[in-house]
Amino acid sequence: MSLIPDVLGNLFRKRATVMYPEERREPPESLRGKLSFDRSKCIGCRLCWRVCPASAIEIVKDDKGFRPVFHIYRCIYCYLCVDVCPVKAIKPTREYENVALRKEDLVVR
Repeated sequence: MSLIPDVLGNLFRKRATVMYPEERREPPESLRGKLSFDRSKCIGCRLCWRVCPASAIEIVKDDKGFRPVFHIYRCIYCYLCVDVCPVKAIKPTREYENVALRKEDLVVR
């Protein structure tokens, strides 16, 4: 019989969820979202690749030298790459939707 007060109390509480994706809440300031990469700033130092504990960064050679490719589906959002980048080519965002039909769509080149 002790469940009845709990059930009745919950009937009149404000709901805790929203009808996502139609209704969206503003993410908190402390949210660790997707990474943003400015290729024009990158100097190809490979420091981001060295510090990534999840192996989410691959280094590829292009016409300007080396550049990182970010595999967002592997990222653990530790932001070590953001902290170590000497030219601030990698920046955090508050974008949190990591949904894609293909794995390739979760790669930042």
